[in-house]
Amino acid sequence: MADLPLSPDSGWTALYRDGEWIDRDDRDTIDVTNPYTRDTIARVSAGTPDDVDEAYRAAERAQGSWAEQPPQRRAGVVTRALRLLEDHWDDVVELLAIESGSASVKAVAELQTAKGMMQQAASYPFTMTGQHRDSIVPGKENVVERVPVGVVGVISPWNFPFHLSMRAVAPAIAAGNAVVLKPASNTPITGGLLLARLFDEAGLPDGVLNVVPGRGSEIGDAVAEHETPRVLAFTGSTEIGQRVARKAAGNTALPALELGGNNVHVVTENADLDRAVDGGVFGSFLHQGQACISINRHLVHESLYDEYVDALADRAANLPAGDPRDEETVIGPIIDESQRDQMLEFVTESVDAGATVETGGESDGLLVEPTVLSDASNDMAAACNEHFGPIAPIIPYADDAEAIDLANDTIHGLSGSVHSDDEAQARRIADGIETGMIHINDQPINDEPHVPFGGMKHSGLGRYNADSILDELTTTKWISIQREPRQYPF
Repeated sequence: MADLPLSPDSGWTALYRDGEWIDRDDRDTIDVTNPYTRDTIARVSAGTPDDVDEAYRAAERAQGSWAEQPPQRRAGVVTRALRLLEDHWDDVVELLAIESGSASVKAVAELQTAKGMMQQAASYPFTMTGQHRDSIVPGKENVVERVPVGVVGVISPWNFPFHLSMRAVAPAIAAGNAVVLKPASNTPITGGLLLARLFDEAGLPDGVLNVVPGRGSEIGDAVAEHETPRVLAFTGSTEIGQRVARKAAGNTALPALELGGNNVHVVTENADLDRAVDGGVFGSFLHQGQACISINRHLVHESLYDEYVDALADRAANLPAGDPRDEETVIGPIIDESQRDQMLEFVTESVDAGATVETGGESDGLLVEPTVLSDASNDMAAACNEHFGPIAPIIPYADDAEAIDLANDTIHGLSGSVHSDDEAQARRIADGIETGMIHINDQPINDEPHVPFGGMKHSGLGRYNADSILDELTTTKWISIQREPRQYPF
């Protein structure tokens, strides 16, 4: 096992630029707080706009020589970083628990998904093949090459910090780009500095990856509007994503956006009730509902409505809550007070509008009880907003057409699910819902590294995973070779 300091007390203080760990000096610090105990676990350097500029300059200097490396060199670095992750798996699971409130089941799922993404990324240097195209000009050869875009800026969120950083960083590096990463200020370790330590130890050349933690309000614009990056990959809220897109577009950089969701779990009259409830519990309450692809609304046919409400409420009321480091814990803490207060306000507003709390609705510190709301409607606060919490509003519907209309009555279109033993019915509903991803007889929280991942409408632009991420992180270059003298008209 490599001797790499990845434990929670490993001195996560410096930012990482051009292969160097830069001490705090006179910079402000970000207090990283365990959301369960509220203890400060680290004080991380808060980057400045000057730090962002220097990081981009370092990336620009390093990228050209990195792109010229043979594919096995680039793939080898990603593979070694993956081996280091495997060697220190338990340390990273603990880091996710104490920094992001991730219960074990969520932390392991996150790392397994990130592992798959790294494995997939390691194949990219060998699949960036060119093409020969015939020419309409006699004696001409056309070559279309796929080349790295250059420098990629990445702004990642706090909910699945390691995976949602790695899914952009690993493919970008493998494809021959250099990266500047700004992790969320709640999770600067697992979303940023951890990646720097892994890739540094794996032998990534100086400057190819640079990590600048900082508050979005202080350096977010500096990352998004800098003249250097050709792609700006952002995962987060729709509102902030639109701002990032405007900033990036000002420099003709491509915004690659995975934004908010308001995902439905449709339970038809032909559903297997037990399977639908199983999916509903997992899709609503994994990581306390803090996932862009979690269930935001349960749409249940009126013939099964009462049974579904009772079953979901019973299951939710019995989910173990507590310290995410305990193996039996399913429900850990919400990331911070502002997120908790917002989701509980959505519950209060929904109850005031006529919803009934079947279970939950209260909090103990940052532990929010799994909450099931019956008598809900599409326009209630907990349903029409992305509540991002352990909240399950259940809305009745009469027929397939109404289910589709309710599902589409949102600006979002990220993920969803449909339950029916009549596969033709399920497919008709799935086809009618305006969303980038939808899962039949399952729930919306699915992410596979070889399948394109992304949304429609206000849920984003572009796709992650598979060959789709290469479309975001590379560009094509046409090179023609005139092998015979050409006859010109003048």
